[in-house]
Amino acid sequence: MSTETLNKDILRGGQFLVKETKAEDVFTPEDFSEEQKMMRDSAKEFVDRELWAHWERFENKDYAYTEECMKKAGELGLLGVAVPEAYDGLGMGFVSTMLVCDYISGATGSFSTAFGAHTGIGTMPITLYGNEEQKKKYVPKLATGEWMGSYCLTEPGAGSDANSGKTKAVLSEDGTHYLISGQKMWISNAGFCNIMIVFARIEDDKNITGFIVEYDPENPNGISLGDEEKKLGIHSSSTRQVFFSDTKVPVENMLSERGNGFKIAMNALNVGRIKLAAACLDAQRRVIDEATKYANERIQFKTPIMNFGAIKSKIAEMATNTYADESASYRAAKNIEDRIAIRQAEGNSHQEAELKGVEEYAIECSILKVAVSEDVQNCTDEGLQIFGGMGFSADTPMESAWRDARISRIYEGTNEINRMLAVGMLVKKAMKGHVDLLGPAMKVADELTGIPSFDTPDYSELFAEEKEILAKLKKVFLMVAGSAVQKYGPKLEEHQQLLMAASDILIEIYMAESTILRTEKNAKRFGENSQEVQIAMSQLYLYNAVDIVIKKGKEAIVSFAEGDEQRMMLMGLKRFTKYANQPNVVALRTKIADKVAAENGYCFS
Repeated sequence: MSTETLNKDILRGGQFLVKETKAEDVFTPEDFSEEQKMMRDSAKEFVDRELWAHWERFENKDYAYTEECMKKAGELGLLGVAVPEAYDGLGMGFVSTMLVCDYISGATGSFSTAFGAHTGIGTMPITLYGNEEQKKKYVPKLATGEWMGSYCLTEPGAGSDANSGKTKAVLSEDGTHYLISGQKMWISNAGFCNIMIVFARIEDDKNITGFIVEYDPENPNGISLGDEEKKLGIHSSSTRQVFFSDTKVPVENMLSERGNGFKIAMNALNVGRIKLAAACLDAQRRVIDEATKYANERIQFKTPIMNFGAIKSKIAEMATNTYADESASYRAAKNIEDRIAIRQAEGNSHQEAELKGVEEYAIECSILKVAVSEDVQNCTDEGLQIFGGMGFSADTPMESAWRDARISRIYEGTNEINRMLAVGMLVKKAMKGHVDLLGPAMKVADELTGIPSFDTPDYSELFAEEKEILAKLKKVFLMVAGSAVQKYGPKLEEHQQLLMAASDILIEIYMAESTILRTEKNAKRFGENSQEVQIAMSQLYLYNAVDIVIKKGKEAIVSFAEGDEQRMMLMGLKRFTKYANQPNVVALRTKIADKVAAENGYCFS
């Protein structure tokens, strides 16, 4: 770890809202090291050769091919990027693990799901919560792909409310093992796994407990599987119910401590959320590539359809959202990596450092999960639309991409849960004093009753006006959230529609800021001329973000404020979302689309 990392004043999770971030302090995809670029290229080569070239096999429910590809990924070391070298992994930093997850996940949701379930929730709980004996016994086999992992948490009556599971673990009379009985559902990799991370309740404990359970079909030990689920998408991802009937699990296979299962599950989800965002990035790039090639080749009315403004608008918005998603995902990933490095320098173990490093940025993880999963859905929808009738045909990959994208809004906690979590966690951080929301919120309240400045600002520097607007959007969030907290206090969590509106404002602020900071950093080092299209994307993203903030801000204000307070806040909303110089949206979109068309695909990473 560099001295620079130690000395850099890294923002804590959520502090982006109240503290300024300098462009030079954000990590961007243009900062990848040579080693990281080699990892990216290796992952892309594997995907193009083994997955993209055979996408029809995944659509035809070829589960065996998914397993075969997972084994090949293991042989290449791609399953062990996040695993320490001591357990036969590559021991790479958090950004590198994001990078591999990004580029290995774009061709098919079936493989992406198998990969994510194995490397994330199938391996990571043992790496981060297992004792030394457990790690030595299981992690090397998982890291190399010799064994495959799965994660058994969800039950028919326990989905979003994960701690309400009814699966029981009863200690044997001789105290040597637990007998696990219960039913789990939607278990990814169930059909070919060797290890299951199983959550069960001991006696009447308040919280569930985690167990490492070995599975061998030749010696099932009370474990039986349901049929493969019939699903909208991810057709070749093995998804089954798992039934446990007095399954014997040695006491030494308890993961962490009794009653610690809920904590394990929640922390696994934090990592899973940002990795899910990464897993949605290359899918967008590939959809844009295919849609652009088609639009350049498809002739209607004696001209390629790419020349039509309606198509340019779609391509520009798809590219802009993908660029924003990359910017925010890798910004957060580097924050996590730096926080892990600092904790390790302070003497924390790898396990403690990674757990606390990711937990620090749980707000950003939820923001990214929501934003990027919804962008990939929109991207595939527009990609399918550009293909027209051919897009609806199963003979082109657009149809399967559209179906595969849909699960992303449900995985790792639904987007509704994550929206509420993002604001809820921020309020809790404020109450603990980790993020000062009260002071800035009071300043905004004072500003509402003060006289606005009528000075003409100097907007000659790149992004001067955009950064001023970003600062004002933060004031909108502080105004809305601050007033809601004041009115409802701890009962705010009962007002889900208000939380959802506030969350959408928070999401747009983080995504827009990340996009602008990436472009500003690159303009400073590579020159503004080289970033002309990226500047257009940053301006377009912010313009769209302002519209969302206006809509959601108004929705919240008219729903909880009345009379003079409502009028004052609506006036504040109008003041805080006002441009001095409105951008020419059509010109921005045209510039972006023309660049993508000329390059015949996405060309910004």
